[in-house]
Amino acid sequence: MDIAILGSGAVGGYYGARLARAGENVTFVARGAHLAAIRERGLAVRSPLGDLVVSAGAEEETARIGPVDVVIVAVKAYDNAVALPMIRPLLGDRTVVLTLQNGVDSAAEVATVADETRTLGGTTYIATALESPGVIVQTGTHRRVVFGEVFGVLPRLSDRVRQLQEAMARADIQAEAVADARVPIWEKFILLAAVSGFCGASRLPIGPLWGDPVTRARFIDACREVERVARAEGVPVATDVIDRIPAYVDSIPGSMRASLLIDLAQGKRIEVESLQGSVVRRGERAGVPTPIMATLYALLRPHAGGKI
Repeated sequence: MDIAILGSGAVGGYYGARLARAGENVTFVARGAHLAAIRERGLAVRSPLGDLVVSAGAEEETARIGPVDVVIVAVKAYDNAVALPMIRPLLGDRTVVLTLQNGVDSAAEVATVADETRTLGGTTYIATALESPGVIVQTGTHRRVVFGEVFGVLPRLSDRVRQLQEAMARADIQAEAVADARVPIWEKFILLAAVSGFCGASRLPIGPLWGDPVTRARFIDACREVERVARAEGVPVATDVIDRIPAYVDSIPGSMRASLLIDLAQGKRIEVESLQGSVVRRGERAGVPTPIMATLYALLRPHAGGKI
């Protein structure tokens, strides 16, 4: 299977490396020092599951790659205006494009370039970081991807989803194929939008926020706002999606900082538009009030471009 990884950093690079080690023909799309390191030394992954180094193709321009079977999109959502047009040279008659970006806007944005008929949506649960050019470090052992169709959803798995799931499973990726990927994407988004918003606005890790009863109550209220937006859009998230949140957050180390907070602390751009901003805009269109998420959005939006 010919696979192109658009966004070969901590997440895309990790999954691409596992797929390459399993024998898939992977090409990484990268730039700068990271591109040079992959070409010169290969892409290294340091992990509790075992370290690995893979030698694979790496290009800055997708026109030098040409059509592939699968494109995995893992760039930060704020780079979409520049990154998504790079998909076009990778498209062939049977190309499938799987987006693993944060938020719920990505599949529709990818489809404007790749078309709905080629687009799959997914979400991932993994803790990785790009330690240095060409070196990805994984903390923990989670490497879960949940994905499937998002347009023209059928009550069963499509053949292309099943085939991609099998390729990921061969690569020791915890791949879960679903008939309707909108559900897991939104179920993660309900928590992610709140966690990233509260951590970013307060500049605190999850522990102090969750430990304060007033903040904890407003946190759950924020999750409920996102849930109501999902239901207003016709996405059948689980009836107990909010009830599951306390046990999950209790299981997270109190030192956990949302990636948005990490980026904010480093003066980098943040995904506020695809997280809190998306909730607010979708809520307005659906007539669903989102006062807590709107406040978090207002606080974080001035930092969208980073370096404040």
